[in-house]
Amino acid sequence: MQARLLLEDGTLFTGKGFGSEGESVGEVVFNTGGTGYQEVVSDPSYCGQIVTMTNPLIGNYGITRDDFESFRPYIHGLVVRRHETIPSNWRAEYSLDHLLKTYGIIGISDIDTRMLTRRIRQFGTMKGILTTGNERVEELLERLGATPLLRDQVARTSTPTLFKSPGEKERIVLIDFGSKYGIMRELNKRGCDVIVVPHDTSADEIRRINPDGIQLSNGSGDPKDVPHAIETIRQLIGEYPIFGICLGHQLFALASGADTGKLKFGHRGGNHPVKELSTGRCYITSQNHGYAVLDESIKGTELEVTHINNNDKTIEGLKHKKYPAFSVQYHPEASPGPLDNNHLFDRFIEMIREHKRANPMRARQAHLSETLRGELHYAQK
Repeated sequence: MQARLLLEDGTLFTGKGFGSEGESVGEVVFNTGGTGYQEVVSDPSYCGQIVTMTNPLIGNYGITRDDFESFRPYIHGLVVRRHETIPSNWRAEYSLDHLLKTYGIIGISDIDTRMLTRRIRQFGTMKGILTTGNERVEELLERLGATPLLRDQVARTSTPTLFKSPGEKERIVLIDFGSKYGIMRELNKRGCDVIVVPHDTSADEIRRINPDGIQLSNGSGDPKDVPHAIETIRQLIGEYPIFGICLGHQLFALASGADTGKLKFGHRGGNHPVKELSTGRCYITSQNHGYAVLDESIKGTELEVTHINNNDKTIEGLKHKKYPAFSVQYHPEASPGPLDNNHLFDRFIEMIREHKRANPMRARQAHLSETLRGELHYAQK
């Protein structure tokens, strides 16, 4: 099966198709990870994007149910140099081709992914159309120009309803902007009682849950496309300890008065060096984002830069000067990627405990009992 990838600048790649048949439009990006294609494909942050893997061999270890980062893939296409149809891995349950067919995702192989990556690096990310059809290039370009990129990725990938992942220790509200499972796993490993809520949950609804801390998840797209989330976070800063990751980092910055902008080609991969300013130490991080907090916008806010990217000096970490709140642009849950930064979840838990020691509150059970007594009294009246 032939497949073609056409970029909005007219560049055409012709290769072999795998996965599903059909046509798909998305933002063409690249990921530099040496492994972890299943986690990449199932990362909700790639919603609406056609993902190019720079590693030349993809599919060689198949797909396993334990390595998914979301309920289903949200990518709009997968571009690889070589697609291995027969996986060799004792954990594999089925092939990458089977996964893409199941969810109607088109794949293309046997094209020059190095040339494609260099073109994106030179000219920036751009729209592309991936097809297994035989339409003329002029027709494809016309359809590509008439098809806008998604702006509602957060709504597409967020949980529609509240759900709970029980634990016996700190209660964490995880606001789901397209969260990877790895975040919930790391919190659960620390005994946290995690309550996952939709992206449009209001501040008052979160207060009624009576959390000890708030986790802002990763997600896809432009953070300014979810102004309701910015307002919710603005209301909660100072009331609860907050930890933001990726899109959550950008939303935390916007809620604190800073600004964000689009990067030329983004940071996507498991090998990005990040410098911690307080220690001078360099961490290798897993990243997936196309937007960043603008350095000049930090002036005049209550934010302090804690980490920078060693490649392009963009902001990778922030903390609030007055309140217990911090964020990072990279993925400390590292799925896939290095495990250098798991300690940030420990830091978040310790911040929650310090906040509770400094601000003693009534026991949660007593609070709930009073609420129930009030409801019973009202019912009797």
